[in-house]
Amino acid sequence: MKLPAWVMKPLRHPRVIRFVDRVFMRLQPAPGGEAHVLVAPPGRGNIGDQALVEAFVETVEGHVIVAVRSTRDIAVAPRFAGRMQLIELPALVYGSAMGRARDLRRLAAAASDATTFSIVGADIMDGAYVPRASVNRALLARRFAELGWNTRVLGFSWNASPHPVALDQLRRAARAGALLCVRDPLSAERARRDGLEVTETADIVFVAQGGDSLVLARVWPTLVDSDRLALVNASGLVEAGIEPYVATIQTLRSSGMKVLIVPHVSRPGADDLPFCDELAARFSNDEGVRALRALLTPPEIRGLGARASIAVTGRMHLAVMSTMSGTPALTLATQGKVEGLMNLLGTPQLCLEPGPGLEQRLPEAVSMLIENEPELRGAILAALPTVTSLASKNFDGMLPAGARVTSSDGAHGAAA
Repeated sequence: MKLPAWVMKPLRHPRVIRFVDRVFMRLQPAPGGEAHVLVAPPGRGNIGDQALVEAFVETVEGHVIVAVRSTRDIAVAPRFAGRMQLIELPALVYGSAMGRARDLRRLAAAASDATTFSIVGADIMDGAYVPRASVNRALLARRFAELGWNTRVLGFSWNASPHPVALDQLRRAARAGALLCVRDPLSAERARRDGLEVTETADIVFVAQGGDSLVLARVWPTLVDSDRLALVNASGLVEAGIEPYVATIQTLRSSGMKVLIVPHVSRPGADDLPFCDELAARFSNDEGVRALRALLTPPEIRGLGARASIAVTGRMHLAVMSTMSGTPALTLATQGKVEGLMNLLGTPQLCLEPGPGLEQRLPEAVSMLIENEPELRGAILAALPTVTSLASKNFDGMLPAGARVTSSDGAHGAAA
């Protein structure tokens, strides 16, 4: 039975959720336990969210319990079978107090041998998308920290205008002992200005290892080694229309590049696939333009990024997984998260704001990217060791003594 709004609204109030957390969470850290609890991002048709979870599981040792809204949200890659467990907790982040109480009991039972509690922060902690979910994640971090768990919010961006309740609860989580890891200097500056105690890191995907070097042979078997390749993502999140991307591909083709159109997210409300299909249809007679019709895995995206000469994207994690091999990625900025990434990589010119005039500005920026690709690649490769080291700071205190996070192969065209 669906309860009326006048009943549900108070059951979703942060004070009620906080009361439920205190009543239903009497967990104590299990001495000597080796398991980890990870609260996943929304996932379900988002390669970036999948990449964040996989980077975490790949980096830590031991069993990983991944809390998801639905087991359809995150896939368990074959290489993690037996070590990665999904636990379906639909109300933990998005539900009311009653559902949260039920899910907390299930989580407590599943996490009896775990001593670390982590939340994938990404761009979902400042309330810019779903304020209630941001607040509920912060409340979880606060309660687990209060109970003595090794608690952290992994590499997240911080908006210039955060939701006030999300900000307040993150402050309280930090005071309780939760480690707040922001993933770029601009986010760190904003967060400290808002009174948050944060640790500067980088996006955890930067610690992921290798990619699928055979992916291009499967998706474009006629491409030869001498072909210069550009990846183009038309994001369903960027309200720019199709014409700026049409002009972009025309610019790329006039320079002699082959173009692979790459969707990165496919879910209601932010679906790249229809947009990418429409874009591909405009070049249906051009054999130098090809489009993917389905989402790839994170290793496959890293394999494409390693082979590409450049990328143009409205999705930040396509940029991350391209730059991991030194490939410059011109990225349309959304939610204030791209500027900090590009500053971290030493390539602020690769961040482009959407808005008026994009149909002219985007192809102009692409022309700049083509002309300066060697210098931009050099700057990214020079910055990557520092960026990878920063990304590894997300895991400080979680890895066995002496363990190190190593960087993936940064050589152009090489993917392990």
